[in-house]
Amino acid sequence: MARRSPSLLRHLFRDAAVIVSPRSPRGRAEGRRFVTYMPRPGDGAPRPVTLIPGDGIGPLVTGAVQQVMEAMHAPVYFETYEVHGDMTTVPAEVIESIRRNKVCLKGGLRTPVGGGVSSLNMQLRRELDLYASLVHCFNLQGLPTRHENVDIVVIRENTEGEYSGLEHEVVPGVVESLKVITKFCSERIAKYAFEYAYLNNRKTVTAVHKANIMKLADGLFLESCREVAKKYPGIKYNEIIVDNCCMQLVSKPEQFDVMVTPNLYGNLVANTAAGIAGGTGVMPGGNVGQDHAVFEQGASAGNVGNEKIVEQKKANPVALLLSSAMMLRHLQFPSFADRLETAVKRVIAEGKYRTKDLGGSSTTQEVVDAVIAKLD
Repeated sequence: MARRSPSLLRHLFRDAAVIVSPRSPRGRAEGRRFVTYMPRPGDGAPRPVTLIPGDGIGPLVTGAVQQVMEAMHAPVYFETYEVHGDMTTVPAEVIESIRRNKVCLKGGLRTPVGGGVSSLNMQLRRELDLYASLVHCFNLQGLPTRHENVDIVVIRENTEGEYSGLEHEVVPGVVESLKVITKFCSERIAKYAFEYAYLNNRKTVTAVHKANIMKLADGLFLESCREVAKKYPGIKYNEIIVDNCCMQLVSKPEQFDVMVTPNLYGNLVANTAAGIAGGTGVMPGGNVGQDHAVFEQGASAGNVGNEKIVEQKKANPVALLLSSAMMLRHLQFPSFADRLETAVKRVIAEGKYRTKDLGGSSTTQEVVDAVIAKLD
């Protein structure tokens, strides 16, 4: 059964004017526009969100989000389900909850290495057709990094490629793993990347590939990207081979804007970009489909921490807090998203409360209390 935790909901809509107006006949919001869109509630009712705390540090960081949401009177409440990485499948009632609510927030789910155990993260993506993974990697003021002016959005195809899960042992000692690339999925992710760039005033989309070796599979991906690029003449389009991309990322990351990739490359590129910009603990992200969205830590989303961090309660909640701001925008509550983002950035800039991965010694609760204190 789900456990519901209603937020305090008084005075939710003092600034109704800041909420984006309904969509125009073409299906795009007037004023500020978003790729991931859901109709805003006309009666001021709060929105239900499926919550999966997950494994390891997951309950700590999702609990942090719940506290902040209640403190800011955000118009959401959570239906909480226990899901763990050692389960064979995602329970049917969890899938049904996400289908009903359209939106989910989740902590990390531990994925066993080897042994033929299917990843629950992959099950969710396939079951809900969450075809686009979006990770935003950017510098945070007050957090020193080797490179400045990093602001990269990695958009990764999320349902096929090397993650298709089609593997078998041909003969003992010989395993065949199939990489599946389709024109439909390649065009769909390219359209998402270009539409995201258009709606968010981005200038360049870079397709990452290995078509010099995988000429048919990655060649099809590139062909699809090129066809879509022709429909967006105002956005610069270029291509880069994945190994050169990794080298360029660590030497001159500021050259990249929006990057669109097949499945495996996107995982590698997003984690590299996150490390350059400040670490996986501060990078937000989400997995988006036509009808549903699951928001989680952007890079290394399967990272559940280690036992010491869990015992000391020193997990970094920043990434999931920023992912929650993405979720609020997805739900068409931009004023709440801005308040949350601003408070988190103020805490980082001040530098007094930081977890160990950011050079501090604060607990999760101390960071949460600091964020709440910075809410306008």
